[in-house]
Amino acid sequence: MPRPRTTETADRIRAAALELIAEKGVQQTSLREIAERVGITKPALYYHFASREELVRSLVRPLIDDVEAMLAAADAESGPRALLGAYFDVTYRNRHITQMIMRDLSVLALVDLTTAVATWRGRLVELLIGKDPTLAQQARAWMAIGGMDDCTAGFRDVPKEALREAVLDAALATLGR
Repeated sequence: MPRPRTTETADRIRAAALELIAEKGVQQTSLREIAERVGITKPALYYHFASREELVRSLVRPLIDDVEAMLAAADAESGPRALLGAYFDVTYRNRHITQMIMRDLSVLALVDLTTAVATWRGRLVELLIGKDPTLAQQARAWMAIGGMDDCTAGFRDVPKEALREAVLDAALATLGR
């Protein structure tokens, strides 16, 4: 039987880690458990990921890359619904990562995701309501964006399109639009 390619093994490690961490949390999931789930040795896991932090970083990287690409392509002229729709699509596509983070908030500190999230939200707020928003406008925008994140992770059994419409309507209502 041919040996799996290195990237296939790393993908299997990430999938097992994401599942276990979402279920138990980062600190309660051992690298040995992850290796056993994949069917490899712990040293083999270390061949692919030098540390727990590196592994967790690789788990959140797709979310970071997707949000940054969405923000790079974002245009305030397209309107709030289109902008929020693009953000919803990114967060929905990566909801398993958000679910993992919500299960264990230490992930935020472990990979310094808090800074990235604050930067994203600041950029989204600027795109949604301009450069000099009032405190009330900022609060509504942060609530709308954070609520979208929570909804994409929390409503697991709702079909995507139904959830998308409900979430966009609620976010726009929160913004007062």
